Amino acid sequence: MTFRIMSDGELTRLEVLRDLDQQRLATETACQLLRLSRRQLFRVLRAYRVADADGLISKKRGRPSNRLTSATVRDGALVIVRERYADFGPTLAAEKLAELHAIQVSHETLRKWMIADGLWLDRKRRLKRAYQPRYRRDCVGELVQVDGSDHRWFEDRGPMCTLLVYIDDATSRLMQLLFVPTESTFSYFTATRADLEAYGKPVAFYTDKHGVFRVNRRDAVEGDGLTQFGRVLHRLNIDLICANSSQAKGRAERANKTLQDRLVKELRLAGIGTMKAGNAFLPSFMGDYNARFGKTPANLKHLHRPVSARDDLAEAVTWRETRLVSQALTINYDRMIYLLEQTPAALATAGKYIEVIEYVEGPIVLRHDGDDLLYRTFDKDRRVDQAAIVENKRLGPLLAMIRENQQRRDAQAKPRRSIPPVRSLSAS
Repeated sequence: MTFRIMSDGELTRLEVLRDLDQQRLATETACQLLRLSRRQLFRVLRAYRVADADGLISKKRGRPSNRLTSATVRDGALVIVRERYADFGPTLAAEKLAELHAIQVSHETLRKWMIADGLWLDRKRRLKRAYQPRYRRDCVGELVQVDGSDHRWFEDRGPMCTLLVYIDDATSRLMQLLFVPTESTFSYFTATRADLEAYGKPVAFYTDKHGVFRVNRRDAVEGDGLTQFGRVLHRLNIDLICANSSQAKGRAERANKTLQDRLVKELRLAGIGTMKAGNAFLPSFMGDYNARFGKTPANLKHLHRPVSARDDLAEAVTWRETRLVSQALTINYDRMIYLLEQTPAALATAGKYIEVIEYVEGPIVLRHDGDDLLYRTFDKDRRVDQAAIVENKRLGPLLAMIRENQQRRDAQAKPRRSIPPVRSLSAS
């Protein structure tokens, strides 16, 4: 008698049939254990008495399936996949084989073929990239991580907004927090200036690849390759480093999760529902947070550099663009026409480029060769066009203007005269 490999179910059937054959088990009990009818039970029992354990092993084991796809179809499908769909997944490749090549094969069968042929990796082999932990920087001010977190910070008590987070890499201490409507260049201008005035200039800021910090257009050929925020840091001699992934900014990401838990609940307990009140609350929250979660730096030396009078933050942290002056002494900027006063300095700028400087809090200045030019605005159309293209830095003011215009039009709209109901003939 030759024993072959048996499955767990077949071994269980062997034990039950052996007890039944030796009359140690009742027939009804055996039927219940094997979930077989009496007729099926006795058929299996006869096979056991004739061939012992071999009579219980499936006759299909080790034989090719009756539904096996031919080798010709398999080889032809793999040739097409290798030539045309090498980077396709099994599901999409199976769809294209059926749609374009009249080859009907299930995506699971194709997956097995592709794995065997080296065209696809199974789930276990497709391991995610491992992000190993990075040591903190040694000194305070050596690296400040900057991030913006969009969240419903005030829950249902106020509007959804963004929290700008500045966190020191060496200590995990919050350096600056600021609630802003959107993650825009002017919002980062405000937060960065407050951070520099409070602590000084760090060695570098560490950010993500948001458009505020990095020119992401591959076809961008004009300009110096710097964003407005990057130009400000370059002028202040602060380096800007962009992380390649969110995992690389793990300290800031984990801080955001903590803030989205603790800060939201603290704002709820304080009954705060506006950004103005929230910003007034943030300094006390930062003090408590840093006392709880701040770490001691490896080196007690501070690398923040003092802001000197030469840096002139008010002048440095600005939005700057150049515009060509027409022969009529006008320039176009931000959907507005600016008319230069006909002074000798302005007359000399006709046909030349001048600098447009927009301060975070203040007027727009037109400057040429160090001289501020007098101007007045000429807004030929105050209406906001439908589907107009608006830069992110102007989105907040634009929406405010839209709301004001809508409220003014609603207030000026005359109520329609009510039409008297038509009297029916029966009523008359």
